[in-house]
Amino acid sequence: MINGSFTVAIDGPAAAGKGTIAKAVARYFDFEHLDTGLLYRAVGVKTRQSGDAVSIAQNLDISDLRRDDLRTAAAAEAASQVATNSDVRAALLAFQREFARRAGGAVLDGRDIGTVVCPQAEVKLFVTASPEIRAERRFAELCAQGAKTTFEAVLADVTARDARDQNRATAPMRPADDALLLDTTKLSIDAAVTMAVANIKKAMQGRD
Repeated sequence: MINGSFTVAIDGPAAAGKGTIAKAVARYFDFEHLDTGLLYRAVGVKTRQSGDAVSIAQNLDISDLRRDDLRTAAAAEAASQVATNSDVRAALLAFQREFARRAGGAVLDGRDIGTVVCPQAEVKLFVTASPEIRAERRFAELCAQGAKTTFEAVLADVTARDARDQNRATAPMRPADDALLLDTTKLSIDAAVTMAVANIKKAMQGRD
């Protein structure tokens, strides 16, 4: 385990593979992992059920991230909507930053980790892939869950989410200037993880 704090920021659009890469990296280095998208999914789902999004974000508990309804298409849509609210983002910012600087190392994946949440992260990665490839992955995932949908509908949803995430006024999704780009359109996840691990090791050596 690393001495002190060490933050790995992993950003990218939906279904690009950033969550899988983040988990693999966290396991490899024995870092704690936070899927920041779950924060927004939890706020979005709870807001749709009842309540004010900002108040819910301010009072979010780690137990809220263990709900079994956060991986659905509805939760993803709800998350994308509340994520455009600058007050919601501000309420969740302190939680994420505190997690990021915990002793022993941390991996956070989301859409604005390297640019807004942790601009001083020791390592920044941006994981992406073509909209069509990401829609194929999400479609297969939803079908495996028993959801009734079409590839065309999933592709339209992916494209719409990209537009919202990239064009929102607060913390738009974009690669940090010093982020390593990992395009998984034709790159396997294993290869992407290998590249990520090598990049992190290099950063660690630079601190010695």
